[in-house]
Amino acid sequence: MSGTNAASGAAPCRFAHYFVICGIDTETGLEPDELAALYQWLEADRQGRDPDTAATGENFEQSPLKRTFKSKVLAHYPENVEWNPFDQDAVNMLCMPKGLSFRTQADSREPQFHSFLITREDGSRTYGFVHTFYEEVTSPQICSAMQTLYQMHQAENPSSATPSSSSSSSSSMDSLASSLDEADSPSSSSCRSAACGGYDASRDTLYVSKALCLITPMPFMHACRRFLSQVHRAVTASLPPPLPLESYVHNILYEVPLPPPGRSLKFHGVYEPIVCQRPGPGELPLADFPLGQTFPLLGVENLVQLFNCTLLEMQILLYSQDYQRLMTVAEGITTLLFPFQWQHVYVPILPASLLHFLDAPVPYLMGLQSKEGTDRSKLELPQEANLCFVDIDNHCIELPEDFPQFPNKPELIQELSEVLLRYGISPVGGAPPTSVPTSTTTLGSVSVSTRHPGLKSQQALRELEDDGRNGNLGGEQLAVLELLQGNATLERLQALAKRMGVRVEALRGVGGEGEAQGGRTAVDEEEMRNAKLNVQLREVFASRFTMMFADYEAFVIQSAPDLESWLTNREQMHNFDKASFLSDQPEPYLPFLSHFIETQMFATFIDNKIMSQWEEKEPLLRVFDGRIDKARLYNVRAPSLRSSNYQRCTVLKESAQAIEQRLLKIDHTAIHPHLLDMKIGQGKYEQGFFPKLQSDVLSVGPTNNKWSNRTATAQRRKDRHRQQTEHLTLDNDLKEKYMQEARSLGKNLRQPKLSDLSPAVIAQTNWKFVEGLLKECRMKTKRMLVEKMGREAVELGHGEANITGLEENTLIASLCDLLERIWSHGLQVKQGKSALWSHLLHYQAREETLEQQQAESPVSNGPERRKSESSLGMPSLRASVIQDMRHIQSMGEIKTDVGRARAWIRLSLEKKLLSQHLKRLLSRQALTKKLYKRYAFLRCEEEKEQFLFHLLSLNTVDYFCFTSVFTTIMIPYRAVIIPIKKLSNAMTTSNPWVCVSGELGDSGVRQITKNVLEMTFDSAFRPHTHIDAMFKCQNLGKLTTVQLGHDNSGLLAKWLVDCVMVRNEITGHTYKFPCGRWLGKGVDDGSLERVLIGELASPNADEDCGRGCRTPDMQHSPGQTRRASITSMGGRGYKPTSAQIQEAIGEAVNSICKHFHKPEKERGSLTILLCGEVGLVGALEQFFHNGFKSARLFQKTVFVWDFVEKAVAYMESADQMGDMQETAEPLGLTCVSLCHYVSAINSSPRNIGKDGKFQLLVCLGARDRLLIQWLPLLVECPVIQRMYEESALLRDRTTVNDLIAVLQTLHDFPITLEASLVKGIDL
Repeated sequence: MSGTNAASGAAPCRFAHYFVICGIDTETGLEPDELAALYQWLEADRQGRDPDTAATGENFEQSPLKRTFKSKVLAHYPENVEWNPFDQDAVNMLCMPKGLSFRTQADSREPQFHSFLITREDGSRTYGFVHTFYEEVTSPQICSAMQTLYQMHQAENPSSATPSSSSSSSSSMDSLASSLDEADSPSSSSCRSAACGGYDASRDTLYVSKALCLITPMPFMHACRRFLSQVHRAVTASLPPPLPLESYVHNILYEVPLPPPGRSLKFHGVYEPIVCQRPGPGELPLADFPLGQTFPLLGVENLVQLFNCTLLEMQILLYSQDYQRLMTVAEGITTLLFPFQWQHVYVPILPASLLHFLDAPVPYLMGLQSKEGTDRSKLELPQEANLCFVDIDNHCIELPEDFPQFPNKPELIQELSEVLLRYGISPVGGAPPTSVPTSTTTLGSVSVSTRHPGLKSQQALRELEDDGRNGNLGGEQLAVLELLQGNATLERLQALAKRMGVRVEALRGVGGEGEAQGGRTAVDEEEMRNAKLNVQLREVFASRFTMMFADYEAFVIQSAPDLESWLTNREQMHNFDKASFLSDQPEPYLPFLSHFIETQMFATFIDNKIMSQWEEKEPLLRVFDGRIDKARLYNVRAPSLRSSNYQRCTVLKESAQAIEQRLLKIDHTAIHPHLLDMKIGQGKYEQGFFPKLQSDVLSVGPTNNKWSNRTATAQRRKDRHRQQTEHLTLDNDLKEKYMQEARSLGKNLRQPKLSDLSPAVIAQTNWKFVEGLLKECRMKTKRMLVEKMGREAVELGHGEANITGLEENTLIASLCDLLERIWSHGLQVKQGKSALWSHLLHYQAREETLEQQQAESPVSNGPERRKSESSLGMPSLRASVIQDMRHIQSMGEIKTDVGRARAWIRLSLEKKLLSQHLKRLLSRQALTKKLYKRYAFLRCEEEKEQFLFHLLSLNTVDYFCFTSVFTTIMIPYRAVIIPIKKLSNAMTTSNPWVCVSGELGDSGVRQITKNVLEMTFDSAFRPHTHIDAMFKCQNLGKLTTVQLGHDNSGLLAKWLVDCVMVRNEITGHTYKFPCGRWLGKGVDDGSLERVLIGELASPNADEDCGRGCRTPDMQHSPGQTRRASITSMGGRGYKPTSAQIQEAIGEAVNSICKHFHKPEKERGSLTILLCGEVGLVGALEQFFHNGFKSARLFQKTVFVWDFVEKAVAYMESADQMGDMQETAEPLGLTCVSLCHYVSAINSSPRNIGKDGKFQLLVCLGARDRLLIQWLPLLVECPVIQRMYEESALLRDRTTVNDLIAVLQTLHDFPITLEASLVKGIDL
């Protein structure tokens, strides 16, 4: 017990926590790997067989040299550390991810190095560094067992001349398993033994892998690699090491501290000193994995794309033969995220037993080992719709579809390339690095140490002497130094060393030859170079975030009074004002930022910021905030607040100098390894074999050195402080509970638990995934509803808008991603990159087969007849999953399954059919059972129903997410022209035509064939006729206007039209364009063409059935009511009062002002605001019609346009007679402009009628800011006295001046008119 306490007392500040040895247990012999049996269980379950009765016997198809055998932790020191408990199963699995590997003398047996990490539940990490080498098998039982296994393999496969590989299969897990079979080392080119993979005990020497591992709290990768390499050299060298191996292991475990922040530390390996350094409090955190290797492996452009995918929390799978490459790229890319942290599943080296984790429907970053020669096309992964696949060895990546690019990407790539070139590294992926690889240097140093062991020993003594002078050694260690230097005792020391197997003959001559320049070796220089390159590359990325988020603090919402209330209500709180933040950013940054601020890593960053008002700041946040404060001092952000100009990093030189100074001037030197109080005769040196270490001396740390005492004192001080503050803060357990609940799925699953992989645990893990997916669905649909309804509330006059079109698109893309992950969970067999589209194709094939069978059946009733919609005059569109699929399949613009699935989701969402379609898809339970495993989300009935209910709630809002995204596709439209029903002149003999216009363009003039009459019946079975026409054109977007006309030919040329209906045949959106006017010469205002303003029509009860509720109806378009009130057709209808007219003008102008104050992507149609029922044109028509003497002799109708024409005629005649020569010059120019505009409108080839001409004049005057100049001219014209009564508003100077003041406000805005309004007018 005392040993454990001593071991753990100083653990938080120790360089290493554990030293571990993994390998074969000669007592238990060869054991098949239990994880292979687990894999067989999973495969049996996937294939629908009973997993409990699956074959669990030996696999004799494979050569025993390629099979997986169980490795064990042979020893670990110390036994346990209190706050980092030793997880034996996890460490064993990660030290030897493929289990034991056997070789013969014919195989390559080069040592390999790799790293791993274990992420605990609280998010903290422990790092492992592993040196794997091959050791000769001396156990006759093991050799005999291998011989027997090989003979059995030959008996099963008599004709096999080569080792058989796993049988190929198209299933995802089979192909993954085959890629993880034991592969030859990349450098191996020879066949194994004479039988090329065989083993003969009488002829061959058998070797087995063994791993030495250091487990550390911080990623000092280079230092650990050098230490383990030197320990291995001590085992393989011809001469024994200067001291027993226990001395070096004890030293690194107990006597080497972590370097303090901002300081460097030197400690001693077996042969050479090792230096490491730790960044200061204001610097980027420690990252020792060499980015100088990561960038050349992938190339700068690929790495920036990978970095972007990581920021957007996609699923990322790294793929390489080399474990260390997997770890280097994974750690490299996550260190570039500063100040953010990856919050989801993180397994840089995925053991074979955890392949089912690739099925996880959450973001992950995992590394998968590939087999040499494996074809990527045969590697089928459970889901690829949102996957970034990184093939490290082939220097390429496969990216997901349709994601935003990182801001200023070309400039960032350029700056990174320049940094790499300064260090002689090519920015292109696959280019060989110019620096000498560490492995070459290490191998070179092996030969040097073998030839000159004495020189190394002399150097070690000199280091001891230097340490004594620097005061870094305690009294006991100084005594050892004096002992070594004293000739009288040297003989006794030599005798003792001889008995322990240590040769010290060459230890004379202390102070012999000098060291290299500055005492630094080539390896030291290489490590300094790597450290400087690392920090400069990271600074480039960090400076981007400092610029982008320099003002983030201003948008953090801190509403909770204390930590407890914040944690309790975390899920309901808005912590960051996203809309305001985005509105403050440069336009090019918005696509990326709108996605990024929705990620878990950004949410956690903001959470940490809010919690920092009650707790100590999280280290990364502290560094980042410090940098922002420093930037503000230099006023970096202010001038370029909304600028997207790229700003280069300004601290590259400064950051590299800090590293260089620490490594050149060592701040601390650890105690040198020394003789321990060991038993004589144990662990005798035997070349090539790692000795059994004496555990009693390695389980207890020193109790008398100053550093341990300092650490223990500091720890006691921390304990006292914690106890004093515990009663003031939230209970830790409660806090942890709230935090786990507050943060989304993936936080608890950062790394799967490796110690228990029973089927029950796997099932429990999948259940967590199901719960997490349902929670994510609830949160996403709620967010979409709140944001969308918030904007629609603004349109209805309530509240403020807080969502942009960009954000809406981001939320919908996020929903598409969620649906893909749900459909990928528990998939039996992967087919195509999109699991959802694959399911839809299976459904389509089954339904079309059933339709064909019903059509051939004599009892068939035939296809369902479409019901008539008499209210809209159109046949209804049947809600069909298959029909919507066919629409998507006919779109040639979409090339991939992922794109088709997303288009289908968007179309279903726009049609308010997403929940109904998916319910229909999942109603085929036999198909679902065939495609999905038992634990899949889609086979959990209760969760599936809740999921569909959450999607159904989206029917309460209107989306145009299909129409607004696929702008170039061809869409069929149906136009129906409906005449006035009760009048005899409902039809015409002339040739009608239509031109439909929308936000994205117009259809062009479409001639309608005569006599295409259709008869429908209303609810009272009264017949009605209408004209129905179909046409196809490029997507018009939301429809705004219809131009309707005819050529006035035939006997029945006059035509009274009620309205025009236009429907998008893909989305089902129907627009109504009210008319209520005649078209024909000599009737109404003589118009042969009318421009109709439309609105989205509400579906009738039949169509709306099953689609849930919808948003309130939008405002009505102009119709017969307005016509009756402002024309003289018998004086019927309601006439507005003067006050109502003035109020209507004010509201129309106010609506236009609001339109231009909205973000550009949120603005609706300006045409409706100008020409709609409550538009500016209608309001001014009412103003001009007030007091208008329209009824004349014989009831001939006079229009407002007649007054305008007479006024212009008077002005022109007055000008000719010279009456206007004395008028002021500006007024004269205004007269000219009014006459010019009226003349241009009258000379237009369009027959738009008198009301149409007045509408056009108002629109042109508003566009060109001339209305307020024309009004005084019309008021001053004598014609007004003949045509207007005394009480008319137009004759009231005060009212006219008020009108001019109101219209003046429109001059601040750039009014643009639709082409359909100004067609044929050249002004």
